Amino acid sequence: MHSRASSNRLSASAFQSRVSTLFLSMFAIMATVYVAGREQQKKLAALDMELAKARQEGFVSKHSSDNSGTNTKKKILAVIGIITKFGRKNNRVAIRKAWMPTGAALKKVQDEKGIIARFVIGRSANRGDSLDREIDNENGQSNDFIILKDSIEAPEEHPQKSKLFLIHAVEHWDAEFYVKVNDDVYINSDALGASLANHLDKSRVYIGCMKSGEVFSEPTHKWYEPDWWKFGDGKSYLRHASGEIYAISRALAQFVSINRSILRTYTHDDVSTGSWFIGLDVKHVDEGKFCCSSWSSGAVCSAA
Repeated sequence: MHSRASSNRLSASAFQSRVSTLFLSMFAIMATVYVAGREQQKKLAALDMELAKARQEGFVSKHSSDNSGTNTKKKILAVIGIITKFGRKNNRVAIRKAWMPTGAALKKVQDEKGIIARFVIGRSANRGDSLDREIDNENGQSNDFIILKDSIEAPEEHPQKSKLFLIHAVEHWDAEFYVKVNDDVYINSDALGASLANHLDKSRVYIGCMKSGEVFSEPTHKWYEPDWWKFGDGKSYLRHASGEIYAISRALAQFVSINRSILRTYTHDDVSTGSWFIGLDVKHVDEGKFCCSSWSSGAVCSAA
């Protein structure tokens, strides 16, 4: 009898211990959920504030970072990205001689005209090879490159490179406009500045020499477009600014940065950029001064 009572007491004690452990575990879980919930509420509140600011200013994000302390986020008129690639050093030398100075003179253009210009290039598929080293050496002398470490230099990656330039530029410089230029185009920076200044009153503006063009559906064609069927039976691209040079306002560059993961690219970088804005409340400006192949009074550019 005594043995049975002792056994009952032990069983009751073990049960109480298990119940206590269970309650402690439940309490710990509830505490964890409570803390996680508060952190989630803080994050949601921060997102709400950011979205409210975005609605006020167009498309605004806080995707900003420092670039080794060299960029101060001072408001400037334009950041120009000259899209270049391996084997085009002669083009870059010609541009530096024609309109993009180096060293102190480049800094003077930034201070006096509010224009920053940089060559934009990716990395070799064989990281650290002679191609990469040549660019590093050239940049060491001129200090005028944006090197996109996440971009591989390949023809099929060209549209992505233009997008990555816009993302990089808007995250490092607070400018009114972001300008993409090819490395066989010469710019009149005074004319460009004057032209852009005419559109400072527009928060969402896309400026360029607007055009369209044929969509090629044959896989063997040089400019084959895998998504040709999306452009309808007429097989013409949507209206877009020529890739030689185009400019977008800060709000649009921020839109690209915010939506980077869902903005797709097509065979051509200029078509890709145009496709991002076709469904938005954006002012498209067909500016003849941006047509580099035809001369006009006060022209912004000329093709080499």
